[in-house]
Amino acid sequence: MNNQINETDAEPIIQLTDMPAAPMPYNSQSAGWSGFDKTKLILPVSILIAAVLISGSILYTQYSAGKNTDNSGIVAQKPAGKVTIDLTNAMILGDAKAPVTIVEYADYQCPFCERYYQQDQKMFISQYVNSGKARFVWKDYAFLGQESVWAAEAARCANDQGKFWEYHSYLFSHQGAENSGAFSKANLKKFASALGLNASQFNTCLDTDKYISAVQQETQSGSAIGVSGTPATFINGQLVADSNGNSVGAAPFSTFKAIIDQILKK
Repeated sequence: MNNQINETDAEPIIQLTDMPAAPMPYNSQSAGWSGFDKTKLILPVSILIAAVLISGSILYTQYSAGKNTDNSGIVAQKPAGKVTIDLTNAMILGDAKAPVTIVEYADYQCPFCERYYQQDQKMFISQYVNSGKARFVWKDYAFLGQESVWAAEAARCANDQGKFWEYHSYLFSHQGAENSGAFSKANLKKFASALGLNASQFNTCLDTDKYISAVQQETQSGSAIGVSGTPATFINGQLVADSNGNSVGAAPFSTFKAIIDQILKK
């Protein structure tokens, strides 16, 4: 099934606008621009344009590749149609026999992932997972920095005590500025205590980086199937994307609902 949608339904992306033309010096005597040597503008305008191009290149690199130097070697590939996603040891809500599988690749520090959690994930669960029509799968794509990795590790440590989804929700409800200390290991331990987890077991798990390899491998596997930003949603193995093959991100729930309902009608 083709899950491509119109770009107007996708989450807006940051774009550079065309640089406005530099104002010409005004000649009060002639009430116009006559007599002004236009060649004097060539150097300053050229410098200005070069600065815009350089800053644009930096901005594009940050948003397309992420800022985590640990993952700088990842090269995302656009998916070619339906892909196979390994669900071994994945965090899954719902019936394994459900006709629809919704997979989200996300980063706990990503503000659009928090929006997705509030407006999309909760609706998936209430309308489809709870009724047995779909299952929801979380996949780590921890690419925004060290605190993204720590948060993903911490959620897996919570899973050791049967509270992954509770900790998952707590992370999104306590999200702060990116790499600001909101998800420091000290705070992650406080979150565990607030949820009633065994502190000694949780702290040992986090301090020893028990799940760092699992988080890194899941991030890399996501990149291998076309994930290049978060959130990215796959429904029955197909990336929900615009006509250019780019993820729609935290699109309105209606975007995903239309695709799921179409599958359920078959």
